[in-house]
Amino acid sequence: MSDARGDGGSFGLPRQTTIYDVAKAAGVSPSTVSRTFSRPGRVANRTAAHIRKVAAELGYRTDRVYQQAVPTHTHMIGLAVTDATNPFFFPLLRGAEQVCTRHGYAMVLFDAQESGPREREIFERALPVLDGVVVTSSRLSDTALRGFAKKVPTVVLNRVVAGLPCVVSDYERGVRRALEHLVELGHRRVAYIAGPPASWADGARWRAFHEAATGLDMVDCKLGPVMPTVRGGEQALPQVRERKVTAVVAYNDLIAIGVLRGMAAAGMRVPDRLSVIGFDNIFASDLVTPRLTSIASPLGLVGEKAARSVLSLIERHDEPADFMEPVIMPMRLIERGSTGPARVEV
Repeated sequence: MSDARGDGGSFGLPRQTTIYDVAKAAGVSPSTVSRTFSRPGRVANRTAAHIRKVAAELGYRTDRVYQQAVPTHTHMIGLAVTDATNPFFFPLLRGAEQVCTRHGYAMVLFDAQESGPREREIFERALPVLDGVVVTSSRLSDTALRGFAKKVPTVVLNRVVAGLPCVVSDYERGVRRALEHLVELGHRRVAYIAGPPASWADGARWRAFHEAATGLDMVDCKLGPVMPTVRGGEQALPQVRERKVTAVVAYNDLIAIGVLRGMAAAGMRVPDRLSVIGFDNIFASDLVTPRLTSIASPLGLVGEKAARSVLSLIERHDEPADFMEPVIMPMRLIERGSTGPARVEV
């Protein structure tokens, strides 16, 4: 039996133009065509006008069911964090929230609990109701993040993802100053206590540490990885003592505080037996004994910058190409009581 469809589609009816046809003719992605007709506020005006013109020329007709009333904007911004209990995120959240509030947006917090699969599930469920999202210290791949960014304006914090707007801290400068401080105190054998292997920031901090140590003629090593918690720092202490280093720089302040607790429990004084430096300068770093020396970035300003960037993508319809170069935020060393002159023994 011959096929009655011919070139015109099923049973001789003319083939309907699809969003893929429009996308190919307009030189854009199918998802951009879809957003043009379903949520026009998320596509730049010039791009949307071009797509509509091409669609009209091709005779594309949008599905009436697909065009059910969907608000152009929900005025909700998502802030995705890896661990909502980590004090590192508090000033970031406050800074971002203040900017969003001033512009009439609400901020919704999402906690991935240090789980890549959970983070992905959160995105897949939440993105349809968000106007934009700020992703902090993500454990997802670059490919996954770029995929989500095609659906909703996305800004990445504490990580560089090619093609996406990113805000990161100047790890090289911060770590270099920390090691210069230790050199001034006579330290030569130093260690970096690593955090989660999936953390982009951990890799960047270790590279900055190793390069700075090499440039300063220090003997360095990498310990861990450990969980980015106080307990993780306590568990790292045997490695610290085994390597006979006189100072450590930890992935974050929580790990550093864990080292302080472990040293105290073993009856060893800091900084007499070991100098300890943390990262992030969370509020607890000024409350522990001894007070923790820490590499600090202006976390509140980082949150504000991220929020302004995502709002710019939404409200002015900026293209991601406008943000191709990462925004680098300054870091500085806050010297407190956990660092002191070096001793040979640990």
